Amino acid sequence: MANQLNRRAFLRSTGICLSLPFLDAMQPAFGKESKGDAVPRRMVAIETNMGILPQFFFPEKAGKDYTLSPYLERLAAHRQNMTVFSGVSLPGVTGAHAAEKCFLTGTPHPERGGFRNGVSLDQFAAEQIGNKTRYPSLVLAMSSEGGQTLSFTRSGAPISAERSPKKLFQTLFVQGNPDEVAANVEALKQGRSMLDFVSDQSKRLNRSLSKSDQRRLDQYFTSVRELEQRLHSSEEWEYKPKPKVEAKPPEDIDDAKAFVQKTRLMFDVIKLALETDSTRLISLFIDTTVIHNITHHGNRPEVLGELRGHEEKQFDALNAFITSLNETKEEGQSLLDRTMVLYGTCMGSANSHSNVNLPVLLAGGGFKHGQHLAFDQQNNYPLSNLYLSMLHRLGIETNEFSSSKGTLTGLEMA
Repeated sequence: MANQLNRRAFLRSTGICLSLPFLDAMQPAFGKESKGDAVPRRMVAIETNMGILPQFFFPEKAGKDYTLSPYLERLAAHRQNMTVFSGVSLPGVTGAHAAEKCFLTGTPHPERGGFRNGVSLDQFAAEQIGNKTRYPSLVLAMSSEGGQTLSFTRSGAPISAERSPKKLFQTLFVQGNPDEVAANVEALKQGRSMLDFVSDQSKRLNRSLSKSDQRRLDQYFTSVRELEQRLHSSEEWEYKPKPKVEAKPPEDIDDAKAFVQKTRLMFDVIKLALETDSTRLISLFIDTTVIHNITHHGNRPEVLGELRGHEEKQFDALNAFITSLNETKEEGQSLLDRTMVLYGTCMGSANSHSNVNLPVLLAGGGFKHGQHLAFDQQNNYPLSNLYLSMLHRLGIETNEFSSSKGTLTGLEMA
């Protein structure tokens, strides 16, 4: 083998499109069941991509005695089941709209050339607890165009999102015929065979690498083997009947301007997915590009009023979703008690394209809520610390995620 390991050449030689981790040996070529309680814990992470008017979201007072802001008034019934954050952002995540792809990864500087994303919060969790359910995670988007997603693999590759509530319902609850089941199982077996082949190739490569590269490659193929195990688990699930629900399949809405109604439909199916324990990890990208022009409001009262009306409807939809989780019981607890609902945006102000002071809230999930945690508006607190706290709540033992410096100060488990 040549002294300089070319990553593309290795992938071509295997005939398989599977990316390797970046190794020191490539430097010349590139240019220099989780532990914890037995209670099922779940997470729904939601981003709306055109910002939220901060003056109508953030409370003026910190602590438990804060006065609800106009938007939070729409969630008043859940005050004691949610925590509101201010003065938080993702360190180094800049680039205005480019930041939307980093809401769950925290990978800095998405606007730069050659940017490569990191693993998203939901997929990090899916690696650990995804095998507990039929679907390790659900990656969803309310958008008129494909390609938008909140979820990224460990190698930074985007995961395609399901945009149709109707198709999602069919995936979750419509049982395939025997031929379809057999075809799905065969596809899963082929995936495992591919991973076996790549692993065999790696053994020969490993002998020519430095110790540090060998460690990186070992970590990489450990993750590949974990994926193989998840594929095997998926194969077993194919033979198990899907859950039956009384709800009727939703009919999709094609009008891009009806994004709130479309979001409500998706929320309805998400609730069914959680209720049937079909998955415990969900990401939802809500594309509001259709109102992009009025997010640049210039503080004009008539434009602010129109934008506020759209955003209030978004919070009404969120309120209905949280209410549905709270009213659904599971072993004496509400589904909300066992489900973290993260809601936020990539821009603190869409009008100025600012990526600091992000409007974010967390509802449910087994935390001590009922508070406004206010951090420094000038020197923001890492939102990634919240992500680490959420991973711990899922029962995942890890000391770091993305740019986190520890768990989030002031947020305690119930």
